[in-house]
Amino acid sequence: MSSTVLPKRGAVIVFLVFAFAYFLSTLLRAITATLSPILSTEFALQARDLGLLAGGYFLGFSLTQMPMGHWLDGHGPKRVVLSFLGVAVLGCVAFSLASDFNGLLMARVLIGVGVSACLMAPLTGYRRWLNVQVQQRANSWMLMTGSLGMLASTLPVQWLLPVMGWRWMFVGIAALLVLALGLVWLLVPAWQRPPEIASDAPKEGILRSYEQIWRNPYFRSLVPMGFFNYGGLVAMQTLWAGPWMVKVAGYSPAQAAGGLFAINVTMLVVYWLWGFVTPKLFARGWSANQLMTWGVPTSLLVMLALVVQGADAGAVYWTLFCVTSSFVALAQPAVGLAFESKLAGRALSGYNLVLFLGVFCVQWGVGLLIDGFKAQGVSEVDAFRCAMAVFTACCGFSYAYFLRHNSER
Repeated sequence: MSSTVLPKRGAVIVFLVFAFAYFLSTLLRAITATLSPILSTEFALQARDLGLLAGGYFLGFSLTQMPMGHWLDGHGPKRVVLSFLGVAVLGCVAFSLASDFNGLLMARVLIGVGVSACLMAPLTGYRRWLNVQVQQRANSWMLMTGSLGMLASTLPVQWLLPVMGWRWMFVGIAALLVLALGLVWLLVPAWQRPPEIASDAPKEGILRSYEQIWRNPYFRSLVPMGFFNYGGLVAMQTLWAGPWMVKVAGYSPAQAAGGLFAINVTMLVVYWLWGFVTPKLFARGWSANQLMTWGVPTSLLVMLALVVQGADAGAVYWTLFCVTSSFVALAQPAVGLAFESKLAGRALSGYNLVLFLGVFCVQWGVGLLIDGFKAQGVSEVDAFRCAMAVFTACCGFSYAYFLRHNSER
């Protein structure tokens, strides 16, 4: 496939195929929030174990990002996704067979590695296959599809648990990943490397190929906010919102699953609306930086409200947190557009590395903080609140860094 823009029908088909794979990726990403009560009981997990288990997915995700960006620019989305999805299938089967925490964790890391191309691959392809005007829309609608996957990880998973159990559920997801792999092989176009990449690739190592990315002032301005604010959004949505509702707000597991369902329905609508609104806002002179500048402080206020309200802060507060934090998602396509198309895969994967290292660190770090505060005699409710306060402070400092250093101010 050349670097020309795809016709409308081809673009729609490619979007739907990648959207299906990304749906499964985010289903696997968020499923631990719903399964946390049963896994905690069955394997006697503490908060730090639960945080590490959920974060194992993001650790696996992070390990692949730098080589993946290099491979995406050189070999294209199709070959990279086909290479990775088989690992995700093995990870799901291994998770279904795990007999202890270490087995669960290793399988979770494998799953993270296997689905780590499910967003970066299409975003790299869209940079070349779609008009600039619709790339923000395609990104927002991919995130909407991701919200649909996280939606499926809540009440539907809760309803299926008594019917098939969590082990057979992972076998079923493995079968769906095989289907996604087949669709990518049949329907996604091949990729031709630009001549400048083909000629430079043998001389340039993977780390050196990222030098232009890491040195870019705009990229650096977004790193702390990508790590804490964006990474924290994913960490809370895919794990800690659920345990908060159970341990702090007093929800039953079924009520918590309902709360997560409501959060993800709302986020699906939010990202769908972002897809419509962003092209119009950009046409009127609003940049991603301006939208983040005005939008991110609202999420900081909601975080403070969660800390202050404690047991009174349930699903509504977490929904508001996710909605107001969605502004940081505008950074991802903005990073891709800030570089030439031949560097887009590395730019997007570099930023994704920052994001998913943030998710891993926040998920595990919050668990460590909760256990640490409890060890000092703090009640469980207040331990959650104190951990959230530390996270809020980190997000506030990251936003201040963005204001000071981003390239448009």
